[in-house]
Amino acid sequence: MTETEGLYVPPGHGRVVETPAQRVTFKVTGAHSRMASTFEVEVPPGFDVGAHVHTRSEELFYVLEGELDVLAFEPRIRTPDNWQKWQSPSGSRVVRATPGTVIVVPPGCPHAFANPTDSPAKMFFQASPPPDHERYFEELLEILADGGPPDQEAIEALRAKYDIEQLTPLKHR
Repeated sequence: MTETEGLYVPPGHGRVVETPAQRVTFKVTGAHSRMASTFEVEVPPGFDVGAHVHTRSEELFYVLEGELDVLAFEPRIRTPDNWQKWQSPSGSRVVRATPGTVIVVPPGCPHAFANPTDSPAKMFFQASPPPDHERYFEELLEILADGGPPDQEAIEALRAKYDIEQLTPLKHR
């Protein structure tokens, strides 16, 4: 791609990284955009990314298919597990996001998503600035590759490397 040429990614195209825990299709990378990395993420039943916070990154989620429980607020109390029960000082609670729902997460805002249903969900996901989330996904999916219980220490170390403060653990069936 040159600076006078855009990027066209047809349906079904992009580099795919897949494990039993998640499937991520890289649509736009730091090689193509200075603004954001863009991914299509398939979230299997039972996957919970765990509550976390970034000091520098901004994220946008757009639910394409299925349903996800989503958190995007600072809770009254950060309990070490079960972010689904958190509540903000203003009364906000976790919501069930359905197709067409958009969630924007500014830097410093705790957030999480989980698929509590028996069907896969799919979302459009954008992280700014690139390319940290690209590298993070590649390394995370290496940790999750065997499909066994997540190595929480390895995930916490990886997240710390990429400006992600782990608040509750990542889980998957």
